[in-house]
Amino acid sequence: MGTTSGRPQHNAGRARVVLGMVGDKWSLLVVCHLDQGPRRFTELKRAVDGISQRMLTVTLRGLERDGLVTRTVHHVMPPNVTYRLTPMGRTLYEATTPLLRWTVEHLPHIDAARAAYDARGDTSPTGSVPSEH
Repeated sequence: MGTTSGRPQHNAGRARVVLGMVGDKWSLLVVCHLDQGPRRFTELKRAVDGISQRMLTVTLRGLERDGLVTRTVHHVMPPNVTYRLTPMGRTLYEATTPLLRWTVEHLPHIDAARAAYDARGDTSPTGSVPSEH
């Protein structure tokens, strides 16, 4: 990476794509469950609450494509597939663990704030109800 004025140059577009992938609704949850060790597809499906089979497939393919997860086909009867974090996937888990911990710790506060906000019925960005012309 080159530098300009002592600051690293970043390819913002490519970084945005990767951040979008790891910050999507499911990827970090899948990575979190894979930190516990290799998992079969069905184990992940049961562990990640609310994910559809199709979305889990799409998520795992994206994580595999980006080098964060490996997929291993076991040629047994019946055949099965396991997924595991790569070394780079483990560093993603380590980097996001504080965010995951923060999320779990603050869920009650977020729920309360949302309920209070929804009860006010205040949906305009400035806090006032727009007038009709």
